Amino acid sequence: MVVDSLSDGTRIAQLLASEVTGHEDAFSVLSVVDSDPDVEPTDDGALAYAVAADDERVAEVYVQPDRARVEFLAHPDVTAEAASEAGLRVRPKAVRPPRTLVFVEDGAQVKWTLPAFRALVAALDAGEREEDEE
Repeated sequence: MVVDSLSDGTRIAQLLASEVTGHEDAFSVLSVVDSDPDVEPTDDGALAYAVAADDERVAEVYVQPDRARVEFLAHPDVTAEAASEAGLRVRPKAVRPPRTLVFVEDGAQVKWTLPAFRALVAALDAGEREEDEE
Protein backbone atom coordinates (compact mmCIF):
# COMPACT_ATOMS: atom_id res chain seq x y z
CA MET A 1 0.00 0.00 0.00
CA VAL A 2 1.35 3.44 -0.96
CA VAL A 3 0.97 6.26 1.51
CA ASP A 4 0.07 9.50 -0.27
CA SER A 5 0.78 11.84 2.61
CA LEU A 6 2.73 12.06 5.82
CA SER A 7 0.68 13.31 8.75
CA ASP A 8 2.81 12.30 11.74
CA GLY A 9 3.70 15.43 13.71
CA THR A 10 7.04 14.12 14.94
CA ARG A 11 8.18 13.08 11.46
CA ILE A 12 7.02 16.41 9.99
CA ALA A 13 9.09 18.26 12.61
CA GLN A 14 12.12 16.08 11.78
CA LEU A 15 11.75 16.87 8.08
CA LEU A 16 11.50 20.56 8.89
CA ALA A 17 14.70 20.44 10.97
CA SER A 18 16.45 18.76 8.04
CA GLU A 19 15.30 21.51 5.68
CA VAL A 20 16.44 24.29 8.00
CA THR A 21 19.86 22.74 8.60
CA GLY A 22 20.24 21.42 5.03
CA HIS A 23 19.93 24.77 3.24
CA GLU A 24 23.35 25.99 4.28
CA ASP A 25 23.44 29.10 2.10
CA ALA A 26 19.93 30.41 2.65
CA PHE A 27 19.74 29.57 6.35
CA SER A 28 23.36 29.71 7.43
CA VAL A 29 22.48 31.99 10.37
CA LEU A 30 19.88 29.51 11.66
CA SER A 31 20.51 26.47 13.81
CA VAL A 32 18.34 23.86 15.50
CA VAL A 33 18.84 24.03 19.28
CA ASP A 34 17.43 22.42 22.41
CA SER A 35 16.25 19.39 20.45
CA ASP A 36 14.33 16.68 22.29
CA PRO A 37 14.83 13.48 20.26
CA ASP A 38 12.41 11.58 22.52
CA VAL A 39 9.58 14.11 22.33
CA GLU A 40 6.11 12.61 22.42
CA PRO A 41 3.35 14.49 20.57
CA THR A 42 0.53 15.93 22.65
CA ASP A 43 -2.79 17.44 21.63
CA ASP A 44 -1.59 20.90 22.71
CA GLY A 45 1.84 20.41 21.15
CA ALA A 46 5.09 19.35 22.79
CA LEU A 47 8.26 21.35 22.18
CA ALA A 48 10.48 19.36 19.81
CA TYR A 49 13.19 21.98 19.26
CA ALA A 50 13.89 25.65 18.77
CA VAL A 51 15.47 27.50 15.88
CA ALA A 52 18.07 30.08 16.84
CA ALA A 53 19.95 32.85 15.10
CA ASP A 54 23.13 33.99 16.86
CA ASP A 55 22.13 32.18 20.06
CA GLU A 56 18.72 33.87 20.18
CA ARG A 57 15.56 31.81 19.74
CA VAL A 58 13.63 33.00 16.70
CA ALA A 59 11.19 30.08 16.35
CA GLU A 60 9.97 27.01 18.21
CA VAL A 61 8.61 23.80 16.71
CA TYR A 62 5.93 21.81 18.52
CA VAL A 63 4.60 18.37 17.65
CA GLN A 64 1.02 17.23 17.80
CA PRO A 65 -0.16 13.75 16.81
CA ASP A 66 -1.14 14.76 13.28
CA ARG A 67 0.90 17.90 12.55
CA ALA A 68 3.73 20.19 13.56
CA ARG A 69 3.36 23.82 14.59
CA VAL A 70 6.00 26.49 14.12
CA GLU A 71 5.82 29.48 16.43
CA PHE A 72 7.81 32.37 15.01
CA LEU A 73 9.07 34.49 17.90
CA ALA A 74 10.90 37.07 15.78
CA HIS A 75 9.31 39.17 13.04
CA PRO A 76 5.83 37.65 13.35
CA ASP A 77 4.25 39.91 10.71
CA VAL A 78 6.83 39.12 8.04
CA THR A 79 6.70 35.38 8.67
CA ALA A 80 2.88 35.36 8.78
CA GLU A 81 2.65 37.03 5.39
CA ALA A 82 5.19 34.67 3.79
CA ALA A 83 3.60 31.53 5.24
CA SER A 84 0.12 32.65 4.25
CA GLU A 85 1.26 33.37 0.69
CA ALA A 86 2.76 29.86 0.58
CA GLY A 87 -0.66 28.40 1.38
CA LEU A 88 -0.13 27.43 5.01
CA ARG A 89 -2.66 27.94 7.78
CA VAL A 90 -1.46 30.86 9.87
CA ARG A 91 -2.78 32.63 12.94
CA PRO A 92 -1.43 35.16 15.39
CA LYS A 93 -0.82 34.23 19.01
CA ALA A 94 -1.88 37.01 21.34
CA VAL A 95 0.99 37.00 23.81
CA ARG A 96 3.64 39.57 24.66
CA PRO A 97 5.68 39.73 22.55
CA PRO A 98 3.35 38.49 19.80
CA ARG A 99 4.03 35.29 17.88
CA THR A 100 2.89 33.82 14.60
CA LEU A 101 1.67 30.22 14.53
CA VAL A 102 2.16 28.26 11.31
CA PHE A 103 0.57 24.82 11.03
CA VAL A 104 2.34 22.15 8.96
CA GLU A 105 -0.21 19.40 8.48
CA ASP A 106 1.52 17.24 5.89
CA GLY A 107 5.08 16.29 5.03
CA ALA A 108 4.75 18.02 1.67
CA GLN A 109 3.97 21.30 3.44
CA VAL A 110 7.42 21.32 5.03
CA LYS A 111 8.77 22.88 1.82
CA TRP A 112 6.01 25.49 2.05
CA THR A 113 7.51 26.78 5.31
CA LEU A 114 10.78 27.70 3.63
CA PRO A 115 9.53 31.10 2.36
CA ALA A 116 8.63 32.02 5.95
CA PHE A 117 12.13 31.08 7.12
CA ARG A 118 13.65 33.01 4.18
CA ALA A 119 11.57 36.06 5.15
CA LEU A 120 12.72 35.65 8.75
CA VAL A 121 16.38 35.52 7.72
CA ALA A 122 15.94 38.59 5.49
CA ALA A 123 14.26 40.51 8.33
CA LEU A 124 17.00 39.50 10.77
CA ASP A 125 19.63 40.59 8.26
CA ALA A 126 17.87 43.93 7.67
CA GLY A 127 17.69 44.47 11.44
CA GLU A 128 21.43 43.85 11.80
CA ARG A 129 22.20 46.31 9.02
CA GLU A 130 20.06 48.95 10.72
CA GLU A 131 21.96 48.40 13.99
CA ASP A 132 25.30 48.71 12.18
CA GLU A 133 24.24 52.04 10.64
CA GLU A 134 23.33 53.57 14.02
